[in-house]
Amino acid sequence: MKKILLLGASVLLILSSCVSKKQYTDLEAKQKETQDLLNSATVKLNSCLEERASATARATALEEQVADLRKSNENLQVLSAKGASNVEKTLESIKEKDLKITRLQDALSKKDSVTLALVTSLKREVGINDPDIQVNVEKGVVFISIADNLLFKSGSYTVTSRAKEVLAKVAKVVNSKPDFECMVEGNTDNVPYSQPPLLDNWDLSVKRSTSVIRVLQDLGVNPGQLIAAGRSSYVPLVDNDTPEHRAMNRRTRIIVMPKIDQFYDMIEKEMKNLEAAGN
Repeated sequence: MKKILLLGASVLLILSSCVSKKQYTDLEAKQKETQDLLNSATVKLNSCLEERASATARATALEEQVADLRKSNENLQVLSAKGASNVEKTLESIKEKDLKITRLQDALSKKDSVTLALVTSLKREVGINDPDIQVNVEKGVVFISIADNLLFKSGSYTVTSRAKEVLAKVAKVVNSKPDFECMVEGNTDNVPYSQPPLLDNWDLSVKRSTSVIRVLQDLGVNPGQLIAAGRSSYVPLVDNDTPEHRAMNRRTRIIVMPKIDQFYDMIEKEMKNLEAAGN
């Protein structure tokens, strides 16, 4: 560029000595015009170079964004695959839980069916219309509660003949269920008791229990099914504040416990499985 300017100047100097003033003026004007064009071209060139640098930077940024998008897309595909797998596993887990709950409900239903059948049998056999005899179910266990005025005379642990008729019916039911256990539980009121050889209400409650057990054993009940227990006066039904209430608390409970271990074991196992699946 400098060479061209120098050459132009030299030409003008030479021509100025050889040309007229008018020609010189024309040449000088053209030289200025050329210089202006050159300056304008230089400005445009610099602007183009800046735009090129900016475009290159934008292109580089776009290439980086494209690379990031491709990487993100790959990650999304991986996550999508994992998500689909997790959904399938979740659905399988829900199905397994539903199956376990169904099995648990079946087990409970079977247990309730056994208990219901036993209660129905006992009510039919024992004669539930007697106000001194009550049959109920608590937590899957059948309780036959017999008032002491039916089983024993006051202060005695000798079973009455009338009670033997009732116990014969109980024995018939228990004998028909050889896999069941039968616990006889004696309960007294809070009036102190001491008649040798018995020392207190503990002795009286247990002695009445063993008296009932001996009658049941004499009636053919397998002694391996029988359990003797006494609660003294410490598990009253009502406050011992009136003669009527004390009479209610003097009772003997025959607790019939079905041996349905397979159902309880199943329930326990399924509950543990459900807890493990929840964790």
